[in-house]
Amino acid sequence: MRDSPACGTLPDTGLIEAARGLIPADMVFTDAEIFNPFTCSFERGNLAVKNGVVLGTGDYEGIVERDMRGKYLVPGLIDAHVHIESSLLIPREYALLVSRHGTRVVIADPHEIANVAGLQGIGFMLSGSRNLPVDIRYMVPSCVPATPADIGGAVLSAEECRRLFRKKGVLGLGEVMNVPGVLSGDPSICEKIGIFGLRDGHAPLLAGNDLNAYILAGLQSDHECTTSKEAEVKLRQGMYLYLREGSTERNIEELAPLITPNTVSRCCFATDDCHADLLMNDGHIDRCIRKAVSCGVLPELAIRMATLSAAERFGLSSYGALSPGRRADFCIVDDPELFRVKEVIVAGIPLGSAALPTGPRKKLRAHFACRVPAPSDLRITEKGIARVIGLIPGQILTEALSFECNGRELPEVNRDILKVVVCNRYGKKSIATGLVHGFGFLRGAIASTVSHDAHNLIAVGTNDTEIIEAIAAVVRMRGGMTAVASGQRADLPLNCGGLMSTLPFAEVVERIRSLQDLTSTMGGISDPFMYLSFLSLTVIPALRITDRGIFDYGRFSDVGLFV
Repeated sequence: MRDSPACGTLPDTGLIEAARGLIPADMVFTDAEIFNPFTCSFERGNLAVKNGVVLGTGDYEGIVERDMRGKYLVPGLIDAHVHIESSLLIPREYALLVSRHGTRVVIADPHEIANVAGLQGIGFMLSGSRNLPVDIRYMVPSCVPATPADIGGAVLSAEECRRLFRKKGVLGLGEVMNVPGVLSGDPSICEKIGIFGLRDGHAPLLAGNDLNAYILAGLQSDHECTTSKEAEVKLRQGMYLYLREGSTERNIEELAPLITPNTVSRCCFATDDCHADLLMNDGHIDRCIRKAVSCGVLPELAIRMATLSAAERFGLSSYGALSPGRRADFCIVDDPELFRVKEVIVAGIPLGSAALPTGPRKKLRAHFACRVPAPSDLRITEKGIARVIGLIPGQILTEALSFECNGRELPEVNRDILKVVVCNRYGKKSIATGLVHGFGFLRGAIASTVSHDAHNLIAVGTNDTEIIEAIAAVVRMRGGMTAVASGQRADLPLNCGGLMSTLPFAEVVERIRSLQDLTSTMGGISDPFMYLSFLSLTVIPALRITDRGIFDYGRFSDVGLFV
């Protein structure tokens, strides 16, 4: 079904007759509380469906009638911004998982796999997103690499972005992270912006005249707001605001007071980066609705954000409401405040009765040429004031800390100053060692090839021996996640570019659980792999580490480990 009728398309006379009540509907859901996002209210009535399309509400007869007994019907939920790769699942398994939580549409930016495998990686995502219970629409990655200095496995040119824009299922331009490039008028960035009508932004902490210039350049949304003050300014300047609640990025509580009847049309939910275990155990956009309501947002406004607000933002006129002519995609809940999805309906058919994808799970083999470091590669010999990356719980922002350190005594577990190591996995053989505070590990090490955005191999640990052991295990898998501690080890192989697994989602969740069981014995912060994955993301303040060494976002340049 198209998002809107094509020019010259004749209306379906059979549907018109059914909408008038002259012929029976396929299905009528009677005595239901139906959410109306246009008025932000629930209305008691009967919902009629034919050929997977909503006929309307009113007095209808159906070939099949289901008594809802006052249950609540809510349009299919929409995620305004997500990186499917961060779930560690291929698109098919991701769709099978989130559809159970009432999600019907996700707006995905495949820039993670694009940084690893370029057009081949994007093609893998597009081809793997067909005939699924979730409609996956894509935004073309705008910054591959994230910055000119962070080249990973590919570079995506403006001409390649133009060709991708012609692909079915592609909506617009993904988050434009290279803020300095936009503000300086970088021709390659400006050319990409000019190709697309829909453009997502990425501008953490940007304010004042620079924010004005960023918006003037054509960027329309932001999902990086971490304070209500920052978010309010961006709303007032006309940006769409995506309230983000991922595995690490927990922003709804801070931003919830901004959601009012006056702002709700400009606000959506985004999960950005969520591991599969969070999606399976706690939910997807349904989790965002519950979190927003618990933070004081009216249920009707939270549901509006998850449905019509997102549909209108992306021009998806077939979604977002249960009004005549739109898709009969909705979820059934008992209580809009608790928002527990009891059943999902796709095109008028219960999800459990719909045909689900079968067949082999194709994997993506990407170039991998990473060497295991020698002990000398991790050695730090300097002493003095060291720059230390400081984790912030619940955020991907970091602090720029400084500690008096003697390199030969590092890591220092008692001060929670651990070594973090980045190894280039594309054949350059470059290795860098830095320092991080906040993991809180008392023993052991972890390593992963999920390391935004270049996705080099990254590791953190309490001693050099186990750091090297964890790195070696990931290298043998040619990509994945490993935890080691006192002779114990847990692994999750990621056979699609070192980012995703072709295993069924339940098996991936079980592997994640094994990793978490081991890391929990190491002490420290929960979900350490997600925090680790962002330590190389140079487009987020404040300190980062790449295979070149320490990167200072404020200076937007590499700096020394010691001041």
